[in-house]
Amino acid sequence: QVQLIESGGGLVQAGDSLSLSCAASGSTFRRYSMGWFRQAPGKERIFLASISWDDGLTYYRESVKGRFTIVRDIAKTTVILHMNALPPEDTAVYYCAADVTPPRTLDILWPAYWGVGTQVTVSS
Repeated sequence: QVQLIESGGGLVQAGDSLSLSCAASGSTFRRYSMGWFRQAPGKERIFLASISWDDGLTYYRESVKGRFTIVRDIAKTTVILHMNALPPEDTAVYYCAADVTPPRTLDILWPAYWGVGTQVTVSS
């Protein structure tokens, strides 16, 4: 049973940086892609970034390119989302997700596995 546990959320000031971690367990994650989504109050959940577990290939939502970076730590079976220059509009619940699919496809399908989310609040 795949489990994803997010951590690292919290309250930050506009312009700050924040890193979110997703600890994964329950599989070797070969052929998996893992990624991050977010859902702001009253809005739909949107894709942010994904990474192939096997080769580290990444894929980003256009609007976060250059500001967000996704990496994986194979030894710790963890995926990290580094976020810079956060504006208040980035306030949302951030979710980790995974599925057996290429990174680009995680943007299209609804991943099979999800964490419970971690709240990020950016104050102005």
